[in-house]
Amino acid sequence: MYEEDNIQGELLLVQAELDDIQGQISALIDRQEELYERESQLKAMLEVSKASNNTINNTPSVGPKDWSGSFLWDSRADDVRFNVFGISSYRQNQREIINAIMSGRDVLVIMAAGGGKSLCYQLPAVLHDGITLVVSPLLSLIQDQVMGLAALGIQAYMLASTTNKEVEKFVYKALDKGEGELKILYVTPEKISKSKRFMSKLEKCHHAGRLSLIAIDEAHCCSQWGHDFRPDYKNLGILKVQFPSVPMIALTATATNKVQIDLIEMLHIPRCVKFVSTINRPNLFYKVFEKSPVGKVVIDEIANFISESYPNNESGIVYCFSRKECEQVAKELSERGILADYYHADMDVISREKVHMRWSKSKLQVIVGTVAFGMGINKPDVRFVIHHSLSKSMETYYQESGRAGRDGLPSECILYYRPGDVPRQSSMVFYENCGLQNLYDIVRYCQSKRSCRRGAFFRHFGEAAQDCNGMCDNCTSSLELKEIDATRMMILHQLGNFTVALNYILDTCMFFSLYFYKMVFLG
Repeated sequence: MYEEDNIQGELLLVQAELDDIQGQISALIDRQEELYERESQLKAMLEVSKASNNTINNTPSVGPKDWSGSFLWDSRADDVRFNVFGISSYRQNQREIINAIMSGRDVLVIMAAGGGKSLCYQLPAVLHDGITLVVSPLLSLIQDQVMGLAALGIQAYMLASTTNKEVEKFVYKALDKGEGELKILYVTPEKISKSKRFMSKLEKCHHAGRLSLIAIDEAHCCSQWGHDFRPDYKNLGILKVQFPSVPMIALTATATNKVQIDLIEMLHIPRCVKFVSTINRPNLFYKVFEKSPVGKVVIDEIANFISESYPNNESGIVYCFSRKECEQVAKELSERGILADYYHADMDVISREKVHMRWSKSKLQVIVGTVAFGMGINKPDVRFVIHHSLSKSMETYYQESGRAGRDGLPSECILYYRPGDVPRQSSMVFYENCGLQNLYDIVRYCQSKRSCRRGAFFRHFGEAAQDCNGMCDNCTSSLELKEIDATRMMILHQLGNFTVALNYILDTCMFFSLYFYKMVFLG
């Protein structure tokens, strides 16, 4: 009996100590979250400080507020805006940007998805007498823009590998001799860097005084620090060198301070007027769901979510990691009664265009794509964007999720996350500048159970925080806090961190292995 009492007493002491340790663990997890948040804030502050001390004078000599006054072209611009584009009023910064361009200034525009970037160069293109050259990275984006402008009665054409000989002949005549009506010409960056014939015709167009504006769309592709670097974009600086008197506008939805400095330097526009709009999309609700390791379970969850939340065929996008995954997910969603089809770069142009058109006209509810789909799409009523797999960076996720709710109505952005997806992405981003760091930032976003999702974007892009208003899962769940045993959650959290750390070590080993192989065997 005495021995039993001793055991019972010691058991109580052990349980009390365990409770005390559990409290310490919970406090440490909370402190870890706070430190991660402060680390992000300090990094953003450091970027801003470096930007302000940079030798490149990227601060505009005339602030955006100076472009909101009256100008000679105001009445014509209002007439074109309303009667040609059918837009009743300007959105934030649009009028000021147009005034700066019409005044002959170079302009850098950082504007959130759905903010109306296209109007900023399309309206001046209509007002000007000459031709506006637009450089854009994707054929699907160019086709979408050209079709939209043609429907408005604006003479817009594209020069690409898919352009037929008759249209190509017409465009070259318009550039060379000014024959025919051509207002806006879209090309890919490859046309600038690889076609001597095109550059020769463009030179003649400039000498004749017919090149009125150059627009670089998705300009973040210029920078190796950006999330979507394209090698041919590096050569676009030649445009300002060859045509220094022609105003240039560079536009993107996402650019950190480092990327902005890089763009200004690469495009040779040091005296540009810079317009930076808020990245906040208050109508988007951000969620992260735990992803099952069983593929069919994930598809069941996505299909159930779509059918229950959007039973009236509201449009959506599902992003996948690979082309094969796109086809598989589209097939399985279709088997579960969702009108879905896939879109990726391995498809021929006609097949891609058919899928795009069916979805644009709401004959498909869901398009399942890789990053090849969506950049600059002109579909305002996308109600949900679901990421079946982890994005490679905060910028990429912001850009892709931002394709939801461009009409300003409530929309959802959902990311399915499991630590097992991290190694797949790390192998893809290993050789990119800051690729692994960017990946770990989005991993931290996914793993956070307390910090505001929207606040993570503000910190990443160096913008002052704004109220989330309960538009993310963490902010809504924090309203119903309850005490639970956090031991298992802590172990899973640490396992997630261990997975990331182990993957980083493996990636580093692979890098050095390849380096020594090249040094020893390839010289």
